[in-house]
Amino acid sequence: MNILKENIFFIWLSSIEEITPAIKLKLLQQYGNLEIIFKRTKQQLEEEVNEEKYNINMKIKEKIIERLTDEKQKRKVYEYIDKMQKLNINVINCLENEYPKKLKEIYDFPICLYYKGNINILNAKNTIAVIGCRECSNYGGKIAKKIAYELSSNDFIVISGGARGIDSFSHIGAILANKPTIEVLGNGIDYIYPPENKELEEKILYNKGLIISEYIIGTRPSKYTFPARNRIISALSDGVLVVEAKQKSGTLITVDFALEQGKNIYAIPGNIDSLNSISTNQLIKEGAKIVTCKEDILEDFI
Repeated sequence: MNILKENIFFIWLSSIEEITPAIKLKLLQQYGNLEIIFKRTKQQLEEEVNEEKYNINMKIKEKIIERLTDEKQKRKVYEYIDKMQKLNINVINCLENEYPKKLKEIYDFPICLYYKGNINILNAKNTIAVIGCRECSNYGGKIAKKIAYELSSNDFIVISGGARGIDSFSHIGAILANKPTIEVLGNGIDYIYPPENKELEEKILYNKGLIISEYIIGTRPSKYTFPARNRIISALSDGVLVVEAKQKSGTLITVDFALEQGKNIYAIPGNIDSLNSISTNQLIKEGAKIVTCKEDILEDFI
């Protein structure tokens, strides 16, 4: 039996977007085997799913049970598996030894991850997220690429989100160092966003890198998926480096997750007249470690 079919029930549950990752984990914890839930009737689930234990109200409970017993959703899982096989997309579930240990330290880690590429780097020792705004300056792009290149050359795995701007330059820096990098998507792996990053993703895979997502194929990026994706970027990383970020940048969501997870925060100082430097300079004021060279990060990992 292939890996996708072995994970059919993880794929099924993960594909139900109306159920949060935390609730999916509680379901897994309660039943142990997702096949049991797959075969449960509405009446059985109504008796077994306790609102207090799951910290939900009756309305949410009813919605969860409705989705868990949706026969159309159950049949759809076979379509997902067929398409993933054709696209060479694989899956790893949270009960497997290869599932990233760092990710399991957060309370709402995904029950499974979809991936293409080198799964062996998921548990790499030294990892650093290099992130920042999409509308980066020439300076920001240059620095992101440079620092990613230098850290990769020192055996760090650079992690980012594959977005326009700083994220893309970070991945490019790792590739130029001929080292693998991890791209964490806010959409299904079959959907390339932004579309101009098709070549970048091909280079990531060619360079023995990894592309991962908690989202089932067909999932489009949204204002909800990107922030959720950010918790995975920070969780997989030993530290988070912010290169550029505007005052109300989505990058700060990743920083908040990282602080909550107890990760080191680093920031590149910027021109005080630049909108792209407002948040990086503010982070430094608030205690983030200022980074002007690779040694500022490397010394924390000796």
